[in-house]
Amino acid sequence: MPADLIAASQVSRRALLRYSILAAGGAALGGLPFGRMAFAHDVGEDWPAVAALADKYVSGRKVANLLLTFGWGQEDHAHTVGGGSLSLAKPAPVDENSLYRIYSMSKPITGMATMILIDEGKLGLDQPVAEILPAFRNMQVLLKPDGPLEETVPANRPITIRQLLTHTAGLGYQIISKGPLQQAYSEAGLVGAPVSRMPIPGVPKVTPAPDLATFADRLAGLPLMYQPGTKWSYSCSLDLLGRVIEVVSGMEFEAFLKARIFDPCGMTSTFFQVPASEAGRLTDNYGILGGNVFPLDPAPASTFLDAPSVKNGGGGLVSSPKDYDRFLRMLLGYGTLDGKFVMSENAVRVGTSNLLPPGVDTKGTFIDAEGHGAGGRVKGSTFGWGGAAGTLASVDYGLKLRSCLWTQYMPSEAYPIREEFVAAMESDLTAMRAKMGRKAA
Repeated sequence: MPADLIAASQVSRRALLRYSILAAGGAALGGLPFGRMAFAHDVGEDWPAVAALADKYVSGRKVANLLLTFGWGQEDHAHTVGGGSLSLAKPAPVDENSLYRIYSMSKPITGMATMILIDEGKLGLDQPVAEILPAFRNMQVLLKPDGPLEETVPANRPITIRQLLTHTAGLGYQIISKGPLQQAYSEAGLVGAPVSRMPIPGVPKVTPAPDLATFADRLAGLPLMYQPGTKWSYSCSLDLLGRVIEVVSGMEFEAFLKARIFDPCGMTSTFFQVPASEAGRLTDNYGILGGNVFPLDPAPASTFLDAPSVKNGGGGLVSSPKDYDRFLRMLLGYGTLDGKFVMSENAVRVGTSNLLPPGVDTKGTFIDAEGHGAGGRVKGSTFGWGGAAGTLASVDYGLKLRSCLWTQYMPSEAYPIREEFVAAMESDLTAMRAKMGRKAA
């Protein structure tokens, strides 16, 4: 096993990505000795406040669906609360096989694909990226993150794999950067996953880079926002890791994910492009503007039916509640699922631990005072991440709980669903404790 992996194992878009709210609710649930027995397949009657929250948003037509999934340990399927329909325009119900745009929930998948290669000795956690992609030698750093592109200084250290996994490489992001760097990202086609085939007012149309290799080369030609290893800044680093995986493995990125994660995990409904034969399972995605709900990416004409030029490991996947629960279950099983080896226990332990470089600045970011692992937030015993269209996912190793929130609307901060979910969970838990106390008496 690579020395840096062994050593690391000893270290044990904005508000819309704050999955820790969901994790906190799960933590409260697991604290109840009767929590595990309370679950049936649909557990809405056991969680009336949570069910009422889902009903409020769905019956009020604020969203087409709001589905929560929970699974304990190695239970072979998740249990649900809530529901709704694939679209506000048609009654077909959502279920565990419905397809959702998971956007940045793609990042932990790419992170674990990277951990597989580190575990196999084909990558080093602290290996300079320039050893794999030579264009990243001699990087320049902006004097000010939003300043002129020509005002730079040399990077004082190389970008490493660890930094790419944890958003500490100093790279920008088209959705985060400002000023000339953001414009340069757009002009170079360094964009994340698509949102809609339709033009979006105020959002300029950008032609994506033609492939991951070109994406990486163009990215290397632009300056960094920060010195590598000094500041946590949400970035396109997980997209770049897709190209690293291609070069190191000798396989196309999507083919590697399929062979090493999707197939072994039985994830048959996770795609960069939704096949025409599966389009009937795809949810509509909605935009929320001034309290008004409008179709942003209707399933019959979804941009995810098109073949993407760049397979974005940072945000390009569509998946189902059933599939993503299997991924989480594999992580909760430390790399094994249904008796099948997917990745090593140590690779999972390292990937879900805090991998932030020593001394990195997280102040003012949305992981302030928390940690970050291989593509996901680390908080206490939990690991996970969220997506731009409202999805959330986490595993809690202390409670052996896996949990997800499924819906489709943008921007996620348009509704306080996550905060309301925590309050609903706390209300239900208080009632359950009181009921148990009366029975004990």
